Amino acid sequence: MVEIKDEQVASNFYFDKSFDCHAVKLLPGEYFVTDKDLLLVTVLGSCVAACIRDCYSGIGGMNHFMLPDGGEAGSPLNASARYGTYAMEILINQLLKLGARRSNLEAKVFGGGNVLDGLTVANVGQRNADFVLKFLQTERIRVVAQDLVDIFPRKVYFFPKSSKVMVKKLRNQHNTTISQRERDYRQRLYKVDAGGEVELFS
Repeated sequence: MVEIKDEQVASNFYFDKSFDCHAVKLLPGEYFVTDKDLLLVTVLGSCVAACIRDCYSGIGGMNHFMLPDGGEAGSPLNASARYGTYAMEILINQLLKLGARRSNLEAKVFGGGNVLDGLTVANVGQRNADFVLKFLQTERIRVVAQDLVDIFPRKVYFFPKSSKVMVKKLRNQHNTTISQRERDYRQRLYKVDAGGEVELFS
């Protein structure tokens, strides 16, 4: 029997020389919340990341999920941050635990690129994008910026304290690394069951 870790908090801390600040890198299936002046960074292919913050206190966080849901209700796979429903719920709950107020929450959402050849039919990127927008609408959390779907991977830089998000579309790099990472990650889920333009979302 494979043990499933319910809460996957990102733990890859480093100092980002480009922005001269401490940062946390999120991998697929991870999330992170903070009330500190930290930079949250992730790279997205077909995955989606939601950047949610309290617009008054600056308490904020990010998740990075691979699939909209985990299949059958009640399955232990549902309780995992790799799936959108749980990833969104755990992110919001952890923000509230840290002191954010639900009425002050706003979101910026990114990713859902069509970068996996084998997943074109499944349309995972589009499904992830549709899911996150519907989820936030249901939860009555304002989406103040979005950059979803397209065909390019993205690198996302989120500064919760200021609400600034920078998105770099990786147009000129070989996308095989990101595609292979997501393909391998997806296969692991089933076993259990760089250049480009920068856009600023302030």
